[in-house]
Amino acid sequence: MHALKLTQIGNSVGVILPKDVLGKLKLEKGDTVYLTDTPDGFALTPLDPGFAEQLEIGREFMREYRDTFRALAK
Repeated sequence: MHALKLTQIGNSVGVILPKDVLGKLKLEKGDTVYLTDTPDGFALTPLDPGFAEQLEIGREFMREYRDTFRALAK
């Protein structure tokens, strides 16, 4: 567990992430992170939670039209 400190950045407040945390998350300066609600509190992740939903919709579409895609591929 890491204790994070809030700091003033212009008119906003930011969180400073330790270098080892940045390495584990594979983040660099300027990257986007997402803060999501979880049953246990909050999670900070570099993965866009909306992307997983869009991917699943695409997979459902491809399953539904599998035969059509096969015919088009011939």
